Amino acid sequence: MAAEKRHLTHLASHRHAVQHHTMQTAAAAELDPALLKTHSGYIHSIETAATLDGPGIRFAVFLSGCHFRCLYCHNPDTWKLKHGVHLTVDDLMAEIEQYADFLIDYDGGVTLSGGEVMVQAPFVETLVRRMKERGLHVAIDTNGYLGTDVTEQLMDDVDLWLLDLKAFDDQLHRRITGQSNRPVLEFARRLSDSGKASWVRFVLVPGLTDDETEIGNLADFIATLNGVERVEVLPFHQMGAFKWDELGIDYALRDVNGPDPEMIRRVHQQFADRGLTVY
Repeated sequence: MAAEKRHLTHLASHRHAVQHHTMQTAAAAELDPALLKTHSGYIHSIETAATLDGPGIRFAVFLSGCHFRCLYCHNPDTWKLKHGVHLTVDDLMAEIEQYADFLIDYDGGVTLSGGEVMVQAPFVETLVRRMKERGLHVAIDTNGYLGTDVTEQLMDDVDLWLLDLKAFDDQLHRRITGQSNRPVLEFARRLSDSGKASWVRFVLVPGLTDDETEIGNLADFIATLNGVERVEVLPFHQMGAFKWDELGIDYALRDVNGPDPEMIRRVHQQFADRGLTVY
């Protein structure tokens, strides 16, 4: 967290320079809004030595903007798009370049997370193409809801998809996120058909996502997908609760404790029983 805050401050110090570059881009394109969306975006923060967002050491970029309002979100400060720092692709690539050789030499790469990455799909596609041209391994962490915005070019460029599956039951998914999971499951199937590698992430919340039948149904679905290298069971925690307070948002899970070891073992086993590799 300390490293993330340090880099957020660093990015903020470049705000005026970035705005100048963006204005130059706009002028060259005769103020074409589509070009601006393709060449600039909003960044919440950066972590330069992430170890939980893909293989190896990762340069993690957290984008602003999300249409979900997950009850257990630990980054509600990423929800609003323009609460992030406005950067061009060139500026962000300059940040990444400082670590690129190390990331390549030690089998790491760059992970785009959020917020929800695909809220800024045109910017993301341009950025990912630039990273691939640099020879970087690229992962995207997504909730899958905006999967129809993933072009074939982007699907091909991304090396690893980190797919967050909140729930299999649509009503439960609506309760957790405020949105249906139909687009999510459709993207999961499309991702499977593409043959691309993926890690599925599932947040285990006692009293909310721990139902044995529901998890069994989710595990059955995941077992039908191609390319799933692992399922990560993420135990619920309260480390982001203070952000809800700072933003003045009612936090419904304030009194919920994390899952005990026995519950975690049971859920791990449910996924493993379907032949899935579980972390």
